[in-house]
Amino acid sequence: MKPSSYPRGLEAKTLEAAELLKDWHKNGECPEGTIPIVRSPQHRPRRKTTPFSSSIQPNVDASINHEYAITLLGGNLFGASGRLNVWKPATFNGQFSLAQIWVVADHGTGTNTVEAGWQPLAGRNNTRLFIFWTSDGYQKTGCYNLECPGFVQTSNKLTLGGKIEPVSRYGGDQFEISIYIHKDKKSGNWWLRIMEIDVGYWPGSIFNKLSDRANTAGWGGEIVNSGSSGRHTFTQMGSGHFPNEGYRKASYIRNLRYVDESGAIKDAEPHNVSPLVTRPECYDLQMGNLNNYGTHFFYGGPGFSDKCS
Repeated sequence: MKPSSYPRGLEAKTLEAAELLKDWHKNGECPEGTIPIVRSPQHRPRRKTTPFSSSIQPNVDASINHEYAITLLGGNLFGASGRLNVWKPATFNGQFSLAQIWVVADHGTGTNTVEAGWQPLAGRNNTRLFIFWTSDGYQKTGCYNLECPGFVQTSNKLTLGGKIEPVSRYGGDQFEISIYIHKDKKSGNWWLRIMEIDVGYWPGSIFNKLSDRANTAGWGGEIVNSGSSGRHTFTQMGSGHFPNEGYRKASYIRNLRYVDESGAIKDAEPHNVSPLVTRPECYDLQMGNLNNYGTHFFYGGPGFSDKCS
């Protein structure tokens, strides 16, 4: 099971699972015709909000306390991709921190999204690959990974919810994963490719808006701040350091690209993407200027501080 076609500019080859995603292979391989599935659900706070709306403005609700440092691109979109620098930010009190790509159709109420990225799990000393989807604005539909019917995994090369290791070190080696999401116009399905592996697809039939196209793509970080201690959370975003510290110290996402209506992959030009930061004193974003990194940005922060209270 493969996409019937690939966006122009995307190579159609499939490689062996990247070393960053092969930890589960230590215990063997899946037989042909089967896929790896995480044995027990990994409990996380429910996704309750999205920063997207039809006007590409933040849906800021102080009672929800989701905070973002992201970039947005609007238009008639049929996919998005990027290379995400992987870290292990600290999380506290059941709150989450993640980095991901969003592909969104939001034409009023009932946002449709497909999402993929990495996320450290509270109480687990590791960072994990994840996907997510919703067809009603995070109300009743959707879930992480394979925890409900929806995403159809077709590859046995990697595990959704599996560990990513090693991760980047402050001032040291940097590690990243590539994520591509694109629509197969013939089938109407949204395919996910990670590290040049076609992982599977979200059927177009589970959506009422993404069944056509997306109107927004987003890249960046998100945290939940419960405020349970009467102050801002210490939960980190990205590397836990502000973007002005730059390469090897701050987290980044690079080579921001999208699939246009003709089916071609194009670079997201810096003047076409819009940074959105909900609380820059806690987590910030800064467009980058590194050679050979395409359109890219640094983002993140430590959470609670004298300025972020």
